[in-house]
Amino acid sequence: MILRRVFYYWQFVAVGVLPLWLMVAASIFGSTAWQVLGATFGAVAIGFGLLVVSLLIIARREVRAAKAVSWADVGVLTLWHVLIVLMGVYSVTAPWLSVLVVLVGLGAFWFVLWELFDAARKRVREALVYIDETARFGTVPAGQNPFQPMTDSFAGDQDAAGKNASHPPADPSVIIIREKPTDR
Repeated sequence: MILRRVFYYWQFVAVGVLPLWLMVAASIFGSTAWQVLGATFGAVAIGFGLLVVSLLIIARREVRAAKAVSWADVGVLTLWHVLIVLMGVYSVTAPWLSVLVVLVGLGAFWFVLWELFDAARKRVREALVYIDETARFGTVPAGQNPFQPMTDSFAGDQDAAGKNASHPPADPSVIIIREKPTDR
């Protein structure tokens, strides 16, 4: 849980730190001026990708509630972040690493988008089950019979003490819509 919480906060720090690392590493590890300029544009693009992925991760309710990413998120983010750090060091000697970082970044984007869709689908399914059960069984306060026959009385049918003569107090979560108005 501690590692997942660390990644929860690290993903937003990484949006600034990793692109900065790419620009600094490109100038340290023997790049030409054009390679440093390319690394700067690449760092901005990677920073934007990191931000989008982080926002998609935090869009999931369970991530926000626990303040921790899932283990799958930890794996994907670790792979992507390690490749970004390695790209800063080996970009001159291994240009294929840049392509790998972009491909893993696209994979991370689609993975967290799928996780967000899956989490939303589960929440909608739970809501539909809740609505179905509520419609089928209703919400009944404890001690009342849910299968009590309905009568056609109004709240105006009160006894001398001011209480409803034919019904216990109404449940405020139940709305009754009458089809025909009465002549009272």
